[in-house]
This record gives sequence, structure tokens and C-alpha cells, in this order.
Amino acid sequence: MAGNRQECKQQRRAKKPLDPARLRDLALSYVARYATSSAKLERYLARKLRERGWDENEQARPDIQGLVSRYAELGYIDDEGFARSKSASLMRRGYGKRRVEQVLGQDGISPLMREDVAPAEAELRHAALALAKKRRFGPFGREAPDPARREKQVAAMLRAGHDLDSARKMVDAQSETAAEEWAHELDEEIPDADW
Repeated sequence: MAGNRQECKQQRRAKKPLDPARLRDLALSYVARYATSSAKLERYLARKLRERGWDENEQARPDIQGLVSRYAELGYIDDEGFARSKSASLMRRGYGKRRVEQVLGQDGISPLMREDVAPAEAELRHAALALAKKRRFGPFGREAPDPARREKQVAAMLRAGHDLDSARKMVDAQSETAAEEWAHELDEEIPDADW
């Protein structure tokens, strides 16, 4: 009996193959629901096409790239806006420059655009501070870290994309106040800083 239910569910879940209208509907629903880049939308549509197949009655193969380009022209997709938003979000979570560039690269953002949205040094310091507070590194911990724990904290900051100097300064700060002062030294470099 249980096996029969599973078969019924699988039959019910079978989706119809895609045709141009269904492909456009999928794309439109995706861009309406998620902030995305052109490359992410293209990968999503290619995956859906692999999963569901293409309607045999349709003569022409789908032009995914053309559809993505059209949505970019209409303003449904804005790679630069997406990159700025994603970069700011990652920085608030405490990630460093390398990690931000890596994520944007995976999202299909071009190297030139990644360079344009790259965070300033002051923003990187704020991200290091955010990570140290969140993970209780250095002076934000309950007790002063022993050498082994200190090395683990520095390594975690490096994995989060921070450079070695920033990681060491944050972990080795004498107090929370000293760490915050170091992070805020360059605040005048940040346009419209609202820390």
C-alpha cells in the first residue's frame, strides 16, 4: 500500500515538458521572487530544461541566453545592483574581500564589475569587526585565547576572506574598545557610512 502511494505521488509530480511560454513563465517567476544575476538565471533555466525536457512539438530549441538578455534589457535583472547588494550583505555578515569576490564570481559577475563593487579598506575593517563580534574572537571572547585558540581564530578569519594583517589586528586587540577604534579609524573613507 505504501509503495502504491509513492508511485502516485511521483506520477502527480511529473511536470510537463517546457515550451517557450512555460520557459518565459519560469524565468519571470524566478526574477520576481529572487534577486539574481544574468548567469544565475541562465543556470536556473538550463537546469529546469534538463529536468523537464523540451516539448517535442516545438521546432526550435530554446534561446535561454536571448531570454536572459531580454530580461536584462527590461530591467528585470541588474547584475551591478545584484553585485552591490550581495557584496554589502556579505560584508555585514563579516566576510572579507576574497570571500566576497569568490561568491560574486560564482554568481557570474564579471571581474571588472567585481572590481567596481569591491569594498573600501574601511568597509573591510568593519567586516572584520563584525566577524570577531559574531564569533567571539580576540577581545570579544570570554577569556583571552591561548596560542592554539588564537591560531584557530586567525585561520577562521582568513577562511572568511580577510587578509592576514586584519585578522591578526582583530584577534590580538587588547580590548573591545581597541578593536572598535581600529575598525573605525578610516570611517571618513566610506561614503554615507551609517555604522
